[in-house]
Amino acid sequence: MKLNLDQLLQDQPRNLERIRQIAAIADKAGIPAFLVGGFVRDMLMGIPCKDLDIMVVGDGLAFADRISDALDLHPVIKYERFGTAMIPMEDMDLEIVSARKEVYHSDSRKPDVSSAELQEDLLRRDFTVNAMAIAINAENFGTFIDPFHGLHDMKEKKIQTPMDPELTFFEDPLRMLRAVRFAARFDFRIETQTFAAIQKHAERILIVSRERIRDEFLKILNTAEPSAGLLLLRESGLMQVLFPELTELQGVDTCEGHRHKDVFDHTLKVLDNIAAAGGDISLRLAALFHDIAKPATKRFVPENGWTFHGHEDAGERIFKTIGKSLRLPARDIKRISKLIRLHLRPVAVAGEGVTDSAVRRLMVEAGEDINALLTLCRADITSKNRERVKSYRANFEKLAKRINEVEKKDKLRAFQSPLDGTGIMQLFGLKPGPKVGRIKKHIEEAILDGVISNTREAALNYVEKNKEKLIDLYLRND
Repeated sequence: MKLNLDQLLQDQPRNLERIRQIAAIADKAGIPAFLVGGFVRDMLMGIPCKDLDIMVVGDGLAFADRISDALDLHPVIKYERFGTAMIPMEDMDLEIVSARKEVYHSDSRKPDVSSAELQEDLLRRDFTVNAMAIAINAENFGTFIDPFHGLHDMKEKKIQTPMDPELTFFEDPLRMLRAVRFAARFDFRIETQTFAAIQKHAERILIVSRERIRDEFLKILNTAEPSAGLLLLRESGLMQVLFPELTELQGVDTCEGHRHKDVFDHTLKVLDNIAAAGGDISLRLAALFHDIAKPATKRFVPENGWTFHGHEDAGERIFKTIGKSLRLPARDIKRISKLIRLHLRPVAVAGEGVTDSAVRRLMVEAGEDINALLTLCRADITSKNRERVKSYRANFEKLAKRINEVEKKDKLRAFQSPLDGTGIMQLFGLKPGPKVGRIKKHIEEAILDGVISNTREAALNYVEKNKEKLIDLYLRND
């Protein structure tokens, strides 16, 4: 069967032009060349293609050099062990691979690689929807190659492997996470035998590097409805292996007629709410782990029912460990941990009458993440009681309005004390030490309480008027 690439790529004229240029280079070199992988899949699904994947039967590295020279594209990044090259372009990456077959060993997902023919290369790919190819040489331009019926599976919205799924996942366990990701991204189902193989080999995911696990996991969280992927992770057994803390959120306890909600179900609702609000990956992680310490802090108090006191602080500590294990950047761990620690604070502030002092303290603690924190708190409202939801949302809108008002008036975003330690040492004739910090803290508290404005001039005037008082408080009889 031949496909009309002009029609399929009518909305991507730049990609069509590139394909024809590469085809001409392949013809000149006498090399069979094909479109493969995610590019073919996405094109057939009508999804804009982010990267261009070219496979050649022959030396892919040498062919990448030919493309680089002919089209003046640099640099060429080579992965010689796999016969793969990548050429970064202004709007996408061009990947060139040699047709290859792979032999795996039981204790590693790094295969021995050797050259192969087209069908052998397609056979070793993860899923049938990724094992389709389109010839681009002039003599057979547009010829569709689909030996494992990937197009049929795509129409049936099904994820399955070209080979025996048990062999596929035993050899490369990362493909189990990829199966979940593709199913979640495209709203596909994982074929029965394929899913059973994932359940059987879930433990083997532990031979995969944490970095690769992290990348796939974050892609699952970045889907339009991440709860679908999380449910598949739970049902497959992968969640229990990778994130046992999340599986502990499941279940409902009842005592003396008091019943608390299933925290896992609640967490998925919050996560989907964040996704619907366009939350970035840090905010999605904060949503996923915001109640992670509830099992550890769960207590039943007869007069009050179920309590989870301190779960926000404990959750911050737990996430820091998880974030490090996932090799997340320190900056991201710090931001997400802060959102988890503060996720109850706006609720308390909104319920206390929204005083300027409380708003200032919340803004200083949240800093640049105040809007993200409010988004998380709104998403955390999952009650089925409509009146309660209405009341919570009204309080939040009131709080958001006051935050904007205080922000304009006091300039508290990314708050820094208007008098630093050096200035305080000069004013009081002090040397570095804890006394400086105490006076600095006193001035900051005066700003947050609304006694003085957030300016250097106001701080200096305050010190001048209250110098003796500050000396009595922090310097005498110390």
